[in-house]
Amino acid sequence: MGTTYTDLIAEVRDSIRTVSLEELKARLDAEEPVVLVDVREKEEYRQGYIPGAISVPRGFLEMQIEKAVPDKHAPVVLYCAGGTRSALAARTLRELGYTRVESATMGFVRWKDLGFPMEKTPELTEAQRARYARHLMLDEVGERGQAKLLQSKVLLLGAGGLGSPAALYLAAAGVGTLGVVDLDVVDASNLQRQILHATSRVGMPKVLSAQKAINDLNPDVKVVAFEERLDSSNVERIFKGFDIIVDGCDNFPTRYLVNDASVWLNIPVVHGSIFRFEGQVTTFMPKDGPCYRCLYPEPPPAHLAPSCAEAGVLGILPGIVGTIQATEVIKYLLGQGDLLKGRLVCYDSMRMKFRELKLRRDPTCPVCGEHPTITEYIDYEQFCAV
Repeated sequence: MGTTYTDLIAEVRDSIRTVSLEELKARLDAEEPVVLVDVREKEEYRQGYIPGAISVPRGFLEMQIEKAVPDKHAPVVLYCAGGTRSALAARTLRELGYTRVESATMGFVRWKDLGFPMEKTPELTEAQRARYARHLMLDEVGERGQAKLLQSKVLLLGAGGLGSPAALYLAAAGVGTLGVVDLDVVDASNLQRQILHATSRVGMPKVLSAQKAINDLNPDVKVVAFEERLDSSNVERIFKGFDIIVDGCDNFPTRYLVNDASVWLNIPVVHGSIFRFEGQVTTFMPKDGPCYRCLYPEPPPAHLAPSCAEAGVLGILPGIVGTIQATEVIKYLLGQGDLLKGRLVCYDSMRMKFRELKLRRDPTCPVCGEHPTITEYIDYEQFCAV
């Protein structure tokens, strides 16, 4: 006579280590190192979970656990609704080589009845789950990460070559609010590289053209248009409330203004610049790394730094640089990966090469150094002219 389901479960429970919910709570309260894994289905997990738990549904356990928990000697506690699925999962993990696995008795239903702490995943609509489905599959994003993106606010300085790809990819990713600062109108010469705009919108203010393109791509995104030129009188008003800034400026006075304001307001800046066939990207983290003035203590002479209008630019180049900027923003908002803090990525499109330069904070920097000498906004036009 074959083994019954009851016999199987009894055998499994005898072969694994278990932990009571009370003991589990005590460990969590004591902040003991433990990897808490919820093996219920995604729909169950959305209704509530133990704080700190990662979701690995029982049906995908063998495929996903090694990515979710790469250290097979880490202390792992599994739980489900009542204790059965987690017991089976615990045996599976033991067979996969995990050495410190336990199954929580009773499970989440009892945990909830006891009044122990619980959290819920942020509510996404069915339309949002469909739109961001590929994000939700990533452990580094998931529903919590996507909700973070939807609640985030990113300011784009310029709706031109760099701002265009950055805006489109941030909108597609579901960043909830995009501020766009630009005083120019769409010109036919922009369309070779500024993919936010279209022939039908030549003559339209760039911020309104950007708003239309972004809303057509993703109606979840709120666009805040600043049809004005950034200067000392409005920079703090415009920067207020944004989590991070994408710097697509094309002139030195504005870059120095942006740097000083971001340091004083403690707002990260993802800086990008392009010239003919080459581009650069770095991320400035105020109070935690070098700033723009550490990299460029003073602007170069005008004849050594002509604008794109004077020197030309390969149309695809800002697409690559702006996309890297958008990637940095997403990583920052999600708290994932290694940012380009203290690193400058240089891209040469003609040789198809990337190289990285180390950046160091200058202790004598007049803005972020140990004894700053610039503590208020200056005449940036005059500073760069000199």
